Amino acid sequence: MFVVGGESLIDLVPVSSAPGAERQAIAGGSPFNCAIALAKLGNPTGFLCPISQDEHGDLLLAPLQAAGVDVLLKERVPEPTTKAIVTFNEKMQASYVFERGADHAFTREGLLSALPGQVELYQVGGFAPILPEDAEKWMAVVKAAIGRGATISIDINVREKLVDDEDGYRQRLSDFLDLAHVIKLSEEDHEWLEPGVTIEEHAQLLLDRPNCELVVVTLGEHGSRAFSNVANAQAGIYAPPVFGDTVGAGDSLMAGILTWLNETGALKLGKLGTLDAAALRTTLRFGAVVAGLNCAEKGCKPPTRAQVDAVLASS
Repeated sequence: MFVVGGESLIDLVPVSSAPGAERQAIAGGSPFNCAIALAKLGNPTGFLCPISQDEHGDLLLAPLQAAGVDVLLKERVPEPTTKAIVTFNEKMQASYVFERGADHAFTREGLLSALPGQVELYQVGGFAPILPEDAEKWMAVVKAAIGRGATISIDINVREKLVDDEDGYRQRLSDFLDLAHVIKLSEEDHEWLEPGVTIEEHAQLLLDRPNCELVVVTLGEHGSRAFSNVANAQAGIYAPPVFGDTVGAGDSLMAGILTWLNETGALKLGKLGTLDAAALRTTLRFGAVVAGLNCAEKGCKPPTRAQVDAVLASS
């Protein structure tokens, strides 16, 4: 099973670009989105995050259940659902302000007991390093997953507005990165984490960590890049015929990359780092189609595997 651990929340998205426009409540959160995308692409997937007892918790459960995601923490919590107030720039790229709640209403023991006995892949959520008390609990889960043979992936997903202690956050993030085999970050993450350093240099710094074998950097409308221990490659975006917005595009791309790596037998320690340029390009292309089809919708609505295969067959 693939397990994604981390935040779920409600995105409060403006229904138009007019100032003061009404906001629509949409289920979201990077790990939540990635778990749904993985399941819709055909992977047995579990999601490790508390779900609130409130009405927004019902809104979160519906797409998880529809996609066939196994909600690993069965008992819902009284804390209110975490919320993200979404705004868009002129390129329809999203930014967020957060009100946290149920997404970190967990205990170390509860997380560990909910982790399946067999885990092929464990993905670390972006909120995990933000608070020291949360990071300690999530780190225990990551180490338990490693003990069960899991490949570890992380989508860095810096949320600067939630970071009160930058030095502490950077150290906690570094601790997670030292355990990760696959690291994904956006161009914005890169610029925040390593200002003045090139993407190539940053990718090498990550590959020099104890366990990292593959780095993926998303570049917005300019596509994505991938770096293994032996090669690197770049791929463009897939632009759908009708554009919705970019919410969940990076999460969908990550799910596509992990799916393709697994299906090609590359999602194994020792193999990830040997991917050549052709394999990296093919992997990025698959992820780009998943992300592009998601961008055909408003909000994060990842595609099914059949939709992805149809695009690839026609290209």
